Amino acid sequence: MSQSLAHRLVTPVDEEAHRRAARLRELGLLQEVPDPEFDEFARRLAQELDVPFGFVNIIGPTRQYFAGLYPSSRDRGVDPMTDPFRAMGCDQGFCIYVRARKHAMALDEVLDYHVFAGNPAVELIGARSYLGAPLMDGTLALGTVAVVDTRPREWGAEGVEYIKARAAEILERIHRRAGA
Repeated sequence: MSQSLAHRLVTPVDEEAHRRAARLRELGLLQEVPDPEFDEFARRLAQELDVPFGFVNIIGPTRQYFAGLYPSSRDRGVDPMTDPFRAMGCDQGFCIYVRARKHAMALDEVLDYHVFAGNPAVELIGARSYLGAPLMDGTLALGTVAVVDTRPREWGAEGVEYIKARAAEILERIHRRAGA
């Protein structure tokens, strides 16, 4: 069995995809457009936690879209509308597990967990540790705010509280922008 097939077998089932897509549409987030404000937010996350990657991830019905990305498309000299790092399948990465759990998740060393060690993000960006929190809109997880480090690190309770607060902050901005 190939590693990618084994990974897909443990991907969480998404029973709320249709409901989430409808809510994302209402909030103006389903169109998959890079957002400079979200890019700046992702940059600040990464810099404050001293990690190479930050994300504001909107999880659509068929794929994840990084509306906020650090390093941003502009930082890397890539057209934001065609940047291949702006999207990934709903069977990749770590954020899909945060969406399914509806709780923050800290992985100090992703290789310590068989379900995460074979994740494509490990090879693609060298992910070794992950910290993410869901963007909770009532009982619905719209996406995540997350960071990835290329080295193992202990996030601790302080890291989890930090990322949860940042998720609440960006969700408040999303609601304000949508007039909700």
